Amino acid sequence: MKTPAFWSKHGLTAKLLKPLGCVYAFASGLRLRLVKPFRVGRPVICIGNLTAGGSGKTPVAVSIAGLLQKAGKNPFFVSRGYGGNLKNVMVDKEKHTAAEVGDEPLLLARRAPVIINPDRVAAAQKALKSGAEIIIMDDGFQNPGLYKNLSFLVFDGGFGIGNGLSVPAGPLRENFASGLKRAQAAIILGEDKHNLSAQIAEIPIFRGSVVPVRPEVSNTDAIAFAGIGRPEKFYASMRELGFNLIETVDFPDHHRYTVAELRRLVDKARDKNALLFTTSKDFVKIPPEMQKYFRVLEIEIKWEDEEALTRFILDHLK
Repeated sequence: MKTPAFWSKHGLTAKLLKPLGCVYAFASGLRLRLVKPFRVGRPVICIGNLTAGGSGKTPVAVSIAGLLQKAGKNPFFVSRGYGGNLKNVMVDKEKHTAAEVGDEPLLLARRAPVIINPDRVAAAQKALKSGAEIIIMDDGFQNPGLYKNLSFLVFDGGFGIGNGLSVPAGPLRENFASGLKRAQAAIILGEDKHNLSAQIAEIPIFRGSVVPVRPEVSNTDAIAFAGIGRPEKFYASMRELGFNLIETVDFPDHHRYTVAELRRLVDKARDKNALLFTTSKDFVKIPPEMQKYFRVLEIEIKWEDEEALTRFILDHLK
């Protein structure tokens, strides 16, 4: 789903849903306390968050895998494969579709091998048998099954923790203070507009920014669409690059596009003589025979101090 607007406010809807949020937070905490995590014998890094919606976990996971590869390590990703119907398989980015393995695993597979399985322990064991030196969990901070040697909490500096309430009243997946106690470090992406650094001062903070890669095109008129938690971030990046967004079209997070929906977008772009842009996460869900009509805004993480982050990671994996 798209992040509800009331998650950033202390309005009537949030107040009415607050009791349900308290129940949700209690249940999440209870689940974490009742399960003893399993150690697989190799380092496990978790790239997680405390909020629902798009905080930037997947691009951070991709970037950290790249840092490990630079250091001579062989990382594998494990993912639950949300939205896919296969499990306990290694993703083949040339063969598998988003309907089979999920959209995020296809993105991760561009950087390093990915094993998908809702059972994170089984996924990690399969990765180790396949040659993994280090396991990177994209998400899974609230999953207690697999022991984590190092957990990062990723925050969107522009959104913060919203209204500070738990789902469904707000964006928090669990109690904020309890979550911080289980993490070894935090990552803030973008400007810290909500002074998060003061609230999470007890653990190290690494800072980075999501940088869009400027596509080489002459036409700047564009229609942009996305099925992500916070599509407005994607649209803002397009505008920052100088694109004139004639129209933006929102879809639910992890939306599976129909051919009819895609054809309507293509026809609309053709009628308005505009380019048709989407995110890399959405692009992998477009049938190969239709991908030629769409362009992708690629992004990367630029770290404030990449060397310090790499050193921190390697020190925790000794």
